[in-house]
Amino acid sequence: MLGSFAVGKTSLVRRYVKSIYDDAYHTTVGVKVDKKVLKVGDTDLTLILWDLYGEDEFQKMKWTYLRGSSGYLLVADGTRRATIERALAMEQKVREEVGKIPFILVINKNDLVQEWDLDPVLESHFNAKGWTVLHSSAKTGENVDEAFHQLARKILS
Repeated sequence: MLGSFAVGKTSLVRRYVKSIYDDAYHTTVGVKVDKKVLKVGDTDLTLILWDLYGEDEFQKMKWTYLRGSSGYLLVADGTRRATIERALAMEQKVREEVGKIPFILVINKNDLVQEWDLDPVLESHFNAKGWTVLHSSAKTGENVDEAFHQLARKILS
């Protein structure tokens, strides 16, 4: 799980792994690791989910956390354009540090879509790059399972 602070990485993991949501914001310190087994076709796949602390102007990502990763969810907050722009920079940094690995861009907080600050040109830029983009809501559960399942399919293909 990669993304800026407060984009909903922890909430997405909790919704996916434990089917719960909590409105309270809890800053991730370091890394929180969860596990979930899912079936993709005839294959049982164990996902080890590393919920990394959010990057901001004060705290930079330790890119060594990504070594050995099979894929990642790149999470942005649809209500804060800066987190979406930061996602572009993070994807570039991942490619530099560990190479090209599967990922899904998850634009979270779709339950607040009326407050979104998403530039349609920027979203079309993601599509032009061939990125898989999902709009999700950890609060409602919208596209949460789908994000992890799509990532699992990409990892296996």
